[in-house]
Order: sequence, then structure tokens, then C-alpha cells
Amino acid sequence: MTNTAVERLLQEHVPVITKTMIDHIESVDCPKQIKEAMLYSLNAGGKRIRPILLVATAKSYGNVSQAAYNVGAALEMIHTYSLIHDDLPSMDDDDYRRGKPTNHRVYGEAFAILAGDALLTESFALISSIAEDEMTPRDLLWLTKRLSEASGARGMVGGQVEDIEGEDRSLTLLELEWIHRHKTGALLEFAVEAGGVIGQAPERDLEYLRTFAKHLGLAFQIKDDILDIEGDEALIGKPTGSDTSNKKSTYPSLLTLEGAKEKLNQHITTAEDALERLSIEADDLLQILHYVAKRDR
Repeated sequence: MTNTAVERLLQEHVPVITKTMIDHIESVDCPKQIKEAMLYSLNAGGKRIRPILLVATAKSYGNVSQAAYNVGAALEMIHTYSLIHDDLPSMDDDDYRRGKPTNHRVYGEAFAILAGDALLTESFALISSIAEDEMTPRDLLWLTKRLSEASGARGMVGGQVEDIEGEDRSLTLLELEWIHRHKTGALLEFAVEAGGVIGQAPERDLEYLRTFAKHLGLAFQIKDDILDIEGDEALIGKPTGSDTSNKKSTYPSLLTLEGAKEKLNQHITTAEDALERLSIEADDLLQILHYVAKRDR
């Protein structure tokens, strides 16, 4: 990661987000084994791009509160649960995640499933703990509803279903984009929209933020597909080439590698245009967008 502005954002906010997650899980009265399994994956690191997007959006409107950290931490807990389940033998069957053995390789399949289940449900408990003086009940209800939509059958889970159904057959570009707008993009879109709501962005800006997030999400997935071909396994933390071995449709397989890079640039340009239309300067969001396009892991 070479983007100084993004590094500064990560250094300032990731420790708070991580502490919020860990403190919450540590406070849960539950069996030791499941707590250890949850903490193992939360402490494995990662880009934390979703909560950072949320905090950066709220910051653009001058409102980085504990509410933003709570919602960002809840969002990262949901993302972590999805990775635990994605790695299972019945899904992608991966042995490594972020350079460490996957959860089910350490704790067994049953505890890995339960750790994911617990992270998902505890994320909503964390959101419900936001103080009334930090967020109106109406906004809190909206955040809970939107996060459940983004993470459930209408969002990430639905995208995962279609991704599995699409294995061993060639998808169209529209089908592939639908999958990734849901599987990957739904939580990214929620992050930006939630940051706008917490920051009390005007309604007109929320529409542009949604457009930005949509194209950022697609760019993020295209970059993932590109890195699966030409990325450095040591930096990524897991083997490359898994998409090819699993016979998955990807942007490079449909468009060629150069075509995928061109499509990536198109989404970046559209996302940049949406940011330019906001009523405020959103340099942090612009820097995150450029980081997504240029990242090496």
C-alpha cells in the first residue's frame, strides 16, 4: 500500500475499529471455544476497506463519532463471518486466509460455521448499543434494516448463491455484474451510504454517494479478479489462480486480462465523476478509490 492518504486513514481509524470489535466480542458471555474462533479471524488483519469507507464518508461531512465506529465494526464483523464461511470445504475450500490457516483448519468445520453465525448476530447487537444521543432511533432503525438487506438474501448471500450456481458455466457480463454488485458490492455500498447518513449528508449527495459506491464495488471485484491472475501470493496471503481452478467466470475470462483492466478504468472514472458532484470535498474517498484501483493485495 503506497497511498499516503489511505495509510493515514488506516493508521488513525483501524485501531479504533479493531478495538471496538475485539472489546465487544470479549464482553460476550459465551463458551470459550467459540469466542476464540471469532477472535482468531477478527485478529487476522485485512484491508478493513468497508469500515474505512464508512468512517471516511462520515468524516467528509465532519462527523466521526463512536456511532460510526460501532457501525463500521459491525460491518467488518459481517464481512469476516462471510470469509469464514466462504473458506469452508463446501464453498471455496481454502486453506489460507490473510496468510494464516483458515478458521475451519484451526477450529474444525463445525466451530467455524458457528463462529461465522455468532459474528453475524453479534454485529447487530453492537449496532443496537449505539447511544440515543449519537443517533436518532429512526436513523438507527434505517441502518439496521439496510445492513440486514445488504448482508442477507437480497444482498451478499444472494450474490453468493448466484456465484455458486454460475460455476462450471459461462456467465454473461450482465450476470457477472449482478453477482458482484450483490456478493461484493452490497456491503461496500452500505458502507458509503451509512457513512453519509451518520454524517447527515443531504439527500442529493446520498444519490451520488450510492453511484460512487456502486462503481467502486465493481472496480474492487474486477481488481480482485486481476490479482487472482497476476498477483503476488505472498502479498495476497492465499494462493492465486483459484478462480481458474474452480472454473469460475471472471472479468478476465470474459473480457481478457486487458479488457478487464479497461473495464476497471471505466468504473473508476464513473466513480470519480460522482464524487465531483458532491456538495463537499471528498478527497479521502477519492484516495480510497485510487487505492482500490492500484492495490497489490
